[in-house]
Amino acid sequence: MTIANLPAIRACRPAWNKGRVVGQKRPLMPKHVWAIRVRLEIAENHRDLALFNLAIDSKLRGCDLVKLKVADIYASGQVKERASIIQSKTQRPVRLEITEGTRKSILRWMEVPLMVGSEYLWPGRFHARLHISTRQNARLVREWVNSIRLDPTSFGTHSMRRTKVAHIYRKTGNLRAVQLLLGHTKMDSTVRYLGVELEDALAISESIEI
Repeated sequence: MTIANLPAIRACRPAWNKGRVVGQKRPLMPKHVWAIRVRLEIAENHRDLALFNLAIDSKLRGCDLVKLKVADIYASGQVKERASIIQSKTQRPVRLEITEGTRKSILRWMEVPLMVGSEYLWPGRFHARLHISTRQNARLVREWVNSIRLDPTSFGTHSMRRTKVAHIYRKTGNLRAVQLLLGHTKMDSTVRYLGVELEDALAISESIEI
């Protein structure tokens, strides 16, 4: 007696990206940046304000931002105006600037009792976790975006990285400067990251009326 081979039965699972906007995350507009800053200042949320400001200024990937140490940006009782960080993805150094407003917010955060003797700039709440995780950082970004009623599916941690360089490119058109600020080794990577060709095409289209 032969036994017929039945087709394999697989559980019907929803696609991982169902209901999500996939692809590049949008950079924040200047008005969005100021709106989030004002809300964090009013709430006196010193950690989130310092984290948000440095994320915009540094243009670091989330994995590098959460692992920053106090010694990376702080020396002799002052926050450095410029710093150099080794990127974990490329193992290449990248230079970053820290503006005056960001330095002030970091200094206020450094005065919080939690920061006394801390090695990391964003310490974790548990002893087993030396610093906040990338997942926690992503959750904070969602909270910031939600606070000003933007669609959280359109923004993420890479929005923080792209915000300042996108504004620099719009004002100057200098791709080489953006490449250096992001720490990219190839110009092609910078073009794809900014979505330059698409942005230019949309700008041209918007300027023409029929």
